[in-house]
Amino acid sequence: MKKDKKPAKDQSKTPTQPDNQPSVTDSDQQPGHSPKNQPVQPEKSNQPDSSEQPSWPFNGSVSQVDTDAIDPDLVDVNSNLIDTHKTVSVQRVVPSKKTDTRRNAKSKTDVGGSGRAAKVKKKPPQPVLDDDVEHLTIPEELGILALRNAVVFPGTVIPLAIGRPRSQRLLSEVMGEGPSRPGEKILGVITQKDATVDYPGYNDLYKVGSVVTVLKQIKQSDGQKSYVVHGLVRFRIVEWLSDKPYLKARIQVIASETPATKATSALMTSVRHAAIRMVELSPNIPEEVMVILQNIDDPGALADFLAANINIAAEKKQELLETADIPERLRKLSVALAEQIELLEMSAKIQHQVSKSIDKTQREYFLQEQLKAIQSELGQTDQKSAEIAELLVKIETAKMPESIHAEALRELDRLKQIPTMSPEFSVLRNYIEWLCELPWAVSTQDKLNINSARRILNADHYDLVKIKKRILEFLAVRKLNPKGRSPILCFAGPPGVGKTSLGRSIARSMGRKFIRISLGGIRDEADIRGHRRTYIGALPGRVMQELRKCGSNNPVFMLDELDKIGQDFRGDPASALLEVLDPEQNYSFTDHFIDQPFDLSRVMFIGTANYMGTVPPALRDRMEVLELPGYTAAEKFTIAEKYLVPRQLTENGLAPDKFNIKPDALQVLIDSYTREAGVRELERQIAAVCRAYAVEIASNKRKSATVSARHLEKILGPARYESELALRTATPGVATGLAYTPVGGEILFVESTLMAGSGKLILTGQLGDVMKESAQAALSVIKSDAIRKKRTTKYQAELSRILANDEIMSKQDIHIHVPAGAVPKDGPSAGLAIYTSLASLFLDKSVRPEIAMTGEVTLRGLVLPIGGVKEKVLAARRAGIETVVLPERNRKDLIDLPKEVQRQMKFEFVRKVDKILEIALK
Repeated sequence: MKKDKKPAKDQSKTPTQPDNQPSVTDSDQQPGHSPKNQPVQPEKSNQPDSSEQPSWPFNGSVSQVDTDAIDPDLVDVNSNLIDTHKTVSVQRVVPSKKTDTRRNAKSKTDVGGSGRAAKVKKKPPQPVLDDDVEHLTIPEELGILALRNAVVFPGTVIPLAIGRPRSQRLLSEVMGEGPSRPGEKILGVITQKDATVDYPGYNDLYKVGSVVTVLKQIKQSDGQKSYVVHGLVRFRIVEWLSDKPYLKARIQVIASETPATKATSALMTSVRHAAIRMVELSPNIPEEVMVILQNIDDPGALADFLAANINIAAEKKQELLETADIPERLRKLSVALAEQIELLEMSAKIQHQVSKSIDKTQREYFLQEQLKAIQSELGQTDQKSAEIAELLVKIETAKMPESIHAEALRELDRLKQIPTMSPEFSVLRNYIEWLCELPWAVSTQDKLNINSARRILNADHYDLVKIKKRILEFLAVRKLNPKGRSPILCFAGPPGVGKTSLGRSIARSMGRKFIRISLGGIRDEADIRGHRRTYIGALPGRVMQELRKCGSNNPVFMLDELDKIGQDFRGDPASALLEVLDPEQNYSFTDHFIDQPFDLSRVMFIGTANYMGTVPPALRDRMEVLELPGYTAAEKFTIAEKYLVPRQLTENGLAPDKFNIKPDALQVLIDSYTREAGVRELERQIAAVCRAYAVEIASNKRKSATVSARHLEKILGPARYESELALRTATPGVATGLAYTPVGGEILFVESTLMAGSGKLILTGQLGDVMKESAQAALSVIKSDAIRKKRTTKYQAELSRILANDEIMSKQDIHIHVPAGAVPKDGPSAGLAIYTSLASLFLDKSVRPEIAMTGEVTLRGLVLPIGGVKEKVLAARRAGIETVVLPERNRKDLIDLPKEVQRQMKFEFVRKVDKILEIALK
């Protein structure tokens, strides 16, 4: 290498290995990783070249760099951009126009592939000339330095940290530190195909690289050396010469000259604009880069500068390095820049959105802090502090038990630490408010005056002697033992008998608040016990909600429709009610939301149900059941006169002295327009009559009105119900039975007939399994009478004679039907009516129309007792039945019947079926 000037003597000199020392392979020392230092295009400067630092001409520009700030790690090379946080001084000297910058010496033979190539004719050294600076001569044979994940482009400056012994040997000779040859400071760098190979061979390297010159050597504190190199020209491997003590090859310089054309200028302009856009989108690139982009006039230099600095894979950079044609290189670079711009724009958009959101949050926080400071100066408090203070006052005045008071204060301390914007803040505040608003120690004073309570109950309800007696007993016990536990009463009866209104009367007689919740259709256990606070929108159960509303811990609490509670995958609400209604447990009832025990022992719970059969046994066991079977016609008449008519007059705005319903009209309403156990439908009919005359009075068509029975058909239409007894029982084979339903008792007709067939028994009318078995048993009893030797009645003797004819049973089918086939029917009390119907059919005698019967029949002819006597007898009374046949063992149940019914109706008791025929048949 020939030099006009010598470089400044600021390089660290260290001895190198002698030539006769054995070579050390790459595997002897593993390289580390360098920081992300990035090559930078030298800046343009109008200052002349400094004499202290060397410069070499290349494509009309000379690059030099101050390396004092460079601190690379021990790796071969890293091709990313120099860290913009470090200061790198760059000068660029513009050569004169007469400078010959061509480096186009070509070899006649271009050898590809790996290994040593054939001999080629040597050419003289290839000079790089510039009139204004020193002259460099690139030799035909060069030492080759293998790089990892990095590509060096001509015209760029890059730091190298040398770690492999083979590379160290090469740099020592290049810097003139070895005894074999003077230092020329020129070598070739080629990128490895696989960066993980520690000792690359010929096949592990690309064929095209860059000739570089060493600008400066730096000695690290750990003894390692790093170098700053400047890319000069591209070269291609012609022939590998050796790989020890370092890689050495014969090269061919690749010329990159392109005539100035409009297409090239257009490509250059497009690439420059794309690069400027990329710089604008990259926040960490210094402003000097924009100046460099604006001042690079050579298309090849611009392409190399951008290729070295753009963030693309090493394979793509190698492809750009191997592209000698400058327009083609610019096109490839344009595609890579477009991809980078697209990524940067997307990243900038995302960053803008995130920044906007963060700025909004920071602004709100800053304003809140300012508001706090202003309020503090004015002696005011912020909203959160005011809420905390208000909650503290509520906690102190809530009269909670000591353990719950401590829990509330602990939760309040947690609330102070939570930001108001957090979702947990509102959940915790809601929980503390619930704790403060529950009536832990708030109760009403009981009015335990027995006589006053009796007057209130008699004023609100007619009859119900047994229910009123039990309520007065409860009040008496509470008066004598105020701390005793309240029993759980349950009113069972059909709709409209006054179960709910009876609960209100109890609350009024005791001076307590009244709560009612309907349990019909509830399927979620959380409706009773509440939701846990871990769920969004969690709330306490209905029990705690109603106690909070009424503001008392000892109300009369009515649980309506206990028999209509559902059950599914969300739990069993009936099971959740066990703790509520059990006097042994409800003193420490725990709601899932409140999560603290609440004393329910002072609450008087009253349950209601239409039918106790569907109430779970465990729940029923915790309650005292009081039956409300229904009302007789006389009781309905009295209730209508005393309660229903006055109430409807008030609700419809009619004065008692100007509107009157005569007793005969009330009686017709009861007999012909309603058929129910309660009085709800009767009140609706009375309200319809009142509304009809309210229209005429409001329109001044009349001033007063008196309603009699003959007016009802005009107002309400024809009578809805009429007696079918005479019509139904006028034919043999029809008997009247009695049935029990959840809405009260009702009469049931049983019809039988004979037809030609094969002796089959046909049952229709949606009969259940129990009723089908009762029909089979009744038929078997009749057949057994035919062969019985001892006959006690004349009807049995006649039945025996008739059934002795085998053709009756073998050639005829018996069909038993219970009308109203759309209504399912079942129960163990229809056997007596079916037996009477079959006997009437075979004897061809009609059953008395004024008689009804109920009871179960055994194969021995015994009549078993049944339940629901009161409901069935009242249903017979409503239907106009005069005589009721009951099992002998049900005689004791007559005591529950109203005295009026006992006086007006006749009761027959049977022990065996042979007696029923004498009573029922005409």
